[in-house]
Amino acid sequence: MTKIRCSWANPANPRYLDYHDTEWGVPCHDELRLFEMLNLEGAQAGLSWETILNKRENYRAAFCGWDVDKIAAYGEAKVAELLANPGIVRNRLKVAAAISNAQAYLRMRADGLTLDHYLWSQVDGKPIVNRWARGERPARTDLSDRISKDLGKRGFKFVGSTIIYAYMQGIGMVDDHDPECFCHSGR
Repeated sequence: MTKIRCSWANPANPRYLDYHDTEWGVPCHDELRLFEMLNLEGAQAGLSWETILNKRENYRAAFCGWDVDKIAAYGEAKVAELLANPGIVRNRLKVAAAISNAQAYLRMRADGLTLDHYLWSQVDGKPIVNRWARGERPARTDLSDRISKDLGKRGFKFVGSTIIYAYMQGIGMVDDHDPECFCHSGR
């Protein structure tokens, strides 16, 4: 029996199917993955998620396994190295955003706040389960608007509302699987 998946899940790319089946829409509370996904969603701006997903391991290697302390201390030599790395998106603003995000994350932690607590408190610790008709998912919501604005005030970059809504989907704050998809939590 063939599994019914969301319309966006590319059946020709096993990596993409695995991401759909095991990560997208699954609640995540792991700080490292939350930080990684925030940066990957920002890197995706203007590109396809499939492009970024295919480069994910390259990003992990290039950004020291998403070690926040190391990233926050990156200087011009490391930036130049990253901009020469064909395994990632070589965009100066996106590379600078990852560094700014690490610095903002460290400030957040110094204030006693984790990404996990910050994000999940926005939804009372429970995912929002939607039942959008195929192709009717919004690109942003009032909640993604609020989180985007607040993260921007905290110094995070590439955190526009559309990016944040995609992030919320990716880390499972929102379950936007097609209602007929085998991964939808309301099935």
